[in-house]
Amino acid sequence: MKLSTRGRYGTRLMIELSRHYGSGPLSTSQISKNQNIPIKYLEQLVIPLKKAKLIKSVRGPRGGHMLARAPEKISVWELLDVLESKFTFADCLKNPSICENVSTCPVRPVWGKALNLMMKHFRETSLKDVSRTEESHRP
Repeated sequence: MKLSTRGRYGTRLMIELSRHYGSGPLSTSQISKNQNIPIKYLEQLVIPLKKAKLIKSVRGPRGGHMLARAPEKISVWELLDVLESKFTFADCLKNPSICENVSTCPVRPVWGKALNLMMKHFRETSLKDVSRTEESHRP
């Protein structure tokens, strides 16, 4: 399984906002500069994140984007659930009717367990956790 650019960039956007949580909005151009993400791409990521109420925006000369909740209250899973269109190891895990071998497949339970463990990890990992990890890896 591989995260899309949308998932990776969206996570970086949210980490950048978590670093500045409580300091007011951060402009798209500043996020773009700090995270090396094209502004046009950021603008497209903001839309679903706002719709999911993970970020909020402020208009005006000192406007920009900020987290809608504290970083410790937003899980990595929430982001990926919004940003990733296909988040599974095998399509039959989400839709058993697409495969005639679902009931006899020996590997389907393995994929299911792996997916559940990964989802559990992402649900238990907050933006604050990721920001802390990132800070400990800076030179």
